Amino acid sequence: MSVDTTGRAPSGPVRRADRALAPDLTRGAMLLIIALANSAGVAFAGEPGLDGAPRGAGRGLTFLLFELAHARGYPVFAFMFGYGIVQLARRQDASGSSPRQVRALLLRRGVWLAVLGFAHAALLYYGDFLGAYGIVCVAMTLALLRRSDRFHRIVLVIWALSFAELLVVGGIVVHGILTGAGHSPLPVGHVGSLSASSYADSLTARLAEWPAHTLTTLPFVVIAWLGMWAARRGILERPDRHRTVLVRTAVLGIGIAIAGGLPAALIGAGWLDVDESTARTALLLHGGSGMFAGPGYAAFFGLLAARVTRPDTTVVRALAALGRRSLSGYLFQSVAWLVLLLPFTLDLAGRYADPTVAVLVIAVAVWLGTVLIALRLDDRDRPGPAETVLRRLTYGPRARRRS
Repeated sequence: MSVDTTGRAPSGPVRRADRALAPDLTRGAMLLIIALANSAGVAFAGEPGLDGAPRGAGRGLTFLLFELAHARGYPVFAFMFGYGIVQLARRQDASGSSPRQVRALLLRRGVWLAVLGFAHAALLYYGDFLGAYGIVCVAMTLALLRRSDRFHRIVLVIWALSFAELLVVGGIVVHGILTGAGHSPLPVGHVGSLSASSYADSLTARLAEWPAHTLTTLPFVVIAWLGMWAARRGILERPDRHRTVLVRTAVLGIGIAIAGGLPAALIGAGWLDVDESTARTALLLHGGSGMFAGPGYAAFFGLLAARVTRPDTTVVRALAALGRRSLSGYLFQSVAWLVLLLPFTLDLAGRYADPTVAVLVIAVAVWLGTVLIALRLDDRDRPGPAETVLRRLTYGPRARRRS
């Protein structure tokens, strides 16, 4: 690897002992939310994952999915992604790398994430976020990374405006509930690759679906930008020093997500009848409020990490181990959905009278499997396979490791 004369060769990935607990704990736990949301979407071939009018226990589970999982998992990872960009750049700066080298390293990482995202979407799952992460990484590196604190305050203004917009949309939904009448369900977008009759057909459909899906997810740059703002203050590295801001963020973020998701959750569970226009607006409110779950959940796990007195306990170690291998855990889930849930493979959910319950049991089992695998790898001090590939592509085979 060539070395820029203006600085030292970029250092390799950070050692486990140097990692903050809160980000890894957050990623590991939130992969369960990702599993719950994505497995439902795959099994029911639509977004959000909804199978008509739920019955029995499926009503309550559908309600909880809309309140806590659908459109509430990916904002956490978007927030943590922006946080991670600053962490990576800071470590490289501290190791003596020049700004030019740091920028090149992040751009290389972004490009390879986009490539991996395309491969993930083509081979496994149309709802890929890695491609969007890669594009956002490139954009944030070029436009935001070296900006001043005053410039980064713009993101706080954007979030305030987003909240004001939610209040308006929420008012429209409440008005529709009080004055309208009807029995319209939530609109569900059909996904061709998830209902295809063969793998070849699903692959062809995914190649067409991925670009549009990636473009619709790019606005999460606002969530990643907030993560970058938080990382510049080291909020999750030392959560004990930032308890006040974490408490306020957790309460407001999760509270807004739950309140904004309530109408869609009630409609999806079959407990609230509305007209078609109100159902569509409720789903819009659900998605918009979900972005506040990103900083909200991250703050919650930051507070949890601050209270951990024994990070060597099995549960904490296991969640953090998966968090350090979150890319591998995410891709493992996509393999599992392909094998277990699609019509041309095992189609396990379709074999049960209450598919919603079956899907959630499968999702939890798959997530627990990734936790156990990550813990085993952690005991051997080995990274996940996807992390190994991305690190090799990003840092090169002879990258200097932190000592």
